[in-house]
Amino acid sequence: MTLSQIEEVQGELGNFTVKIKKSPRFIDEKKCIACGLCAQKCPKKVDDEYNMGLNKRKAAYIKYGQTVPLKYAIDPDNCIFLTRGKCGICVDVCPTGAINHDMKTQFVDINVGAIILAPGFKPFSPEGVDYYGYDNIPDVVTSLEYERMLSASGPSMGHLKKESDGREPSKIAWIQCVGSRNTNCADNGYCSSVCCMYAIKQAVMTQSHLPPGESDQTIFYMDIRTPGKEYERYYENSREKGVKYVKARPHTLLKGPDGSGVTMVWTDDKGQNHDQFFDMVVLSIGLQAPEDAMDLAKKCHIELDQFNFAKTNSFDPVATKKEGIFVTGSFQGPKAIPQSVAVASTAAAQVKSVLAEAQGTLSIEKTFVEEFDISGQERRIGVFVCACGSNISSVVDVKAVAEFCKDQPGVAYVENNMFTCSSDTQDLIAKTIQKQNLNAIVIAACTPRTHEPLFQETLQSIGLNKYMVEMANIRNMNAWVHPNEPEKATAKAKEQIKMAIAKVARNFPLEDIQVNITPKALVIGGGLAGMSAARNLADQGYETLLIEKQETLGGVGNHLWKTWKDEDIQAHLALLKENVLTHDRIRVLTQTTLNSVAGFVGSFTGELNVNGKIEDIEFGACIITTGGNEYKPDEYLYKQDDRVMTSLEFNARMKADPALAHNMTSAVFIQCVGSRNQEHPYCSRICCTQSIKKAIRLKKIKPDMDVFILYRDIRTYSAMETIYREARNLGIIFIKYTRDRKPVVRKKGNTLLVDIFDSILQRDITIETDIITLASAIVPNDTTPFVNLFKCSVNADGFLMESHPKLKPVDSTVDGVFLGGMCHYPKPIDEAIAQGQAAASRASVILSKKTMKLDAIKSCVTHNCDGCALCLDICPYNALELVEYKDNQKQHRRVKVNQALCKGCGLCMATCPKEGIVVNGFTLNQLKAQVDAILENA
Repeated sequence: MTLSQIEEVQGELGNFTVKIKKSPRFIDEKKCIACGLCAQKCPKKVDDEYNMGLNKRKAAYIKYGQTVPLKYAIDPDNCIFLTRGKCGICVDVCPTGAINHDMKTQFVDINVGAIILAPGFKPFSPEGVDYYGYDNIPDVVTSLEYERMLSASGPSMGHLKKESDGREPSKIAWIQCVGSRNTNCADNGYCSSVCCMYAIKQAVMTQSHLPPGESDQTIFYMDIRTPGKEYERYYENSREKGVKYVKARPHTLLKGPDGSGVTMVWTDDKGQNHDQFFDMVVLSIGLQAPEDAMDLAKKCHIELDQFNFAKTNSFDPVATKKEGIFVTGSFQGPKAIPQSVAVASTAAAQVKSVLAEAQGTLSIEKTFVEEFDISGQERRIGVFVCACGSNISSVVDVKAVAEFCKDQPGVAYVENNMFTCSSDTQDLIAKTIQKQNLNAIVIAACTPRTHEPLFQETLQSIGLNKYMVEMANIRNMNAWVHPNEPEKATAKAKEQIKMAIAKVARNFPLEDIQVNITPKALVIGGGLAGMSAARNLADQGYETLLIEKQETLGGVGNHLWKTWKDEDIQAHLALLKENVLTHDRIRVLTQTTLNSVAGFVGSFTGELNVNGKIEDIEFGACIITTGGNEYKPDEYLYKQDDRVMTSLEFNARMKADPALAHNMTSAVFIQCVGSRNQEHPYCSRICCTQSIKKAIRLKKIKPDMDVFILYRDIRTYSAMETIYREARNLGIIFIKYTRDRKPVVRKKGNTLLVDIFDSILQRDITIETDIITLASAIVPNDTTPFVNLFKCSVNADGFLMESHPKLKPVDSTVDGVFLGGMCHYPKPIDEAIAQGQAAASRASVILSKKTMKLDAIKSCVTHNCDGCALCLDICPYNALELVEYKDNQKQHRRVKVNQALCKGCGLCMATCPKEGIVVNGFTLNQLKAQVDAILENA
């Protein structure tokens, strides 16, 4: 329900009444064909919140949906007719009579059992902050504006242009933390979490938008914060590609010569001033709570934190104080896309658990018309070429491509579409298939990974087999990688579509296979993430088996005491253990490992070793939450002096000896020990926060103690920035070091000394200390068993890989297997619990069904098979077996495929010397036709 907002919420969990205010569009959605004439003719111009100020929008504008532009709507605050009763030119130019200025606001009451709030965030605006020059220097832009510049669908169609003179910029600077970590120009004393990574991404992307060797990118930063999975590698790769990093806070920005470019003044660590010219300056703006956050909180009876984000606790990370109302996304606090998507599943999991009794009572199963038979029919192929706004059409001549397709064998119909994946175009394709009697379809657009199911469903809606569609990826694999070679890109697009046409002409209807679901879950790992996942699944009503290798539940949580918010970890852990151990739908087995696994998504079997005893189990989905542990370093005199300890050892020492802090005069914390190096080239995400909390604890126990934190970059992202500020206010001393000038720990007699170069003082200093705490890396517990048993994938660091970092952040690379906690990547307690619950939500999608369909792209044995069994050895999924049968009283051997286990990888087909096994949908005949298609004119 777009253009809508909550007016009032009444009731309680299970029975809320929500009054929705639905603002009018003033345009009839059914009549609007999104031609844009209303926007083109409208005389009223205002800043465009969707195009981020780089061009102007009119009173009529496109409102974006999830993936494609939807219908137009009129902005009532800027429409001259609605504000003054004049104009109305849009009514005259609209070809379908869709404009209706008489539409009224509507109020709708809806009854729901639970509510999820996801109002997003508001980008910080640097307007009025004079030292950034945003108001009067045309070549100072925000990061969102620059993102639009880089976009092929942006105002300059992906071509970088300076606002001042229209010329291409070559020297560009980024200023970090604009509107974040700032209590001066904005009361935003938190880190926005995403700005460093998007600035690095933009700097790297800029290199591909400009001629090779002619671009210069510099990022000015306070701390580079890349604590996410694979983020540190991306950062290091950017340095290798030539992106420069300067630790400085530019204080003055002035117009360049003749009003073009920017002259920027900044001071380095040595106190030297620099006056440097840049063609453009990009302000990396932060994320703020939405404007109506306070109003929304009041209506929904929830609490906000000091920055007006929704207030939650670490142990129930999406729950508000109002039972039945949950929050997700950046309304909970600034976060990147992978975490936002994961936490959305967390909120869904919580709703599923609290509304478990009503599960399925209002669900409607989607049905399709009966499939019509196309056997024996000559192929009539329809080709739909997508412009994708300007994502494709700015590089590929889509009209020329469409003309080319008309002359291809078997093609009966060709059409250009602005957005082929839009709901309108889907309806149009369905009608065209029926009108033109098409029985095979080619979509020339973007990636089939995300969009093929959409087009398959369109075919099903009118009774055409869903495997009669082929996609030619002319966006990701063409327009996006050849932006500066339009002629070659157009020629390549023709070849791509030609191949798709050749293949679809040889496609044949396939039938998905159906498997029964075992409505039981297996959770491997009994830490906080695992127990949270198991409890949520059980609360949803599913039988859950939780196995733990150790004697007790809790994992690393048993050695932790306080969260960064000062919440009692041990109290929560004890309560969670009790809830899990006493839950009637959870069976807990400690000292247990998984020996073997067979089966497939929805129907797995396994063998457990329960303290030496073998037990067979069945389950429909599995969640792996085997956690991580502390790396044991071999530097800084660790294991040579008991005053040098790791972070967990510090916790144990403080617990065992409460008087320890009172007897100390100095303490040193060394960050990035075993992290961000060649052995572990990643950030362990939680170390900075943990060290700062420990340092604050020491300082509060004994205020006159000297406490030092030696760091490379402080990475207290999101609201954790507040404890970094608290530490500085308490007098804790932070000294930055570099990877090529690390601290040195030595002993002089019995005195423990730390030598370090202080970049502020520009001199070497020596610190005499009583203890040294090493913030050592977090490494995953052994994931080899899961690689061997489930065929899961791991990254170079040994962490289990997700199916897709943004689309499926908690799904593993194996269907039916999900990930939670630190086996996926290091994370704090609230994120580990959230990911465990998110995995439970994803698993319940499978467990909630009695049966499920698997795609038909599976191996199939042909009459040529002679039972040589070469394919059995090569199959990575154990989907093949050798069977014996009699034919004319003779004994024969032949391979048999378990299609539920088969993933359609094609290794068997590639291995077979006699074409005795093929993959449906990718037969040798189909693949050969594609190759022949591009060799025709070679």
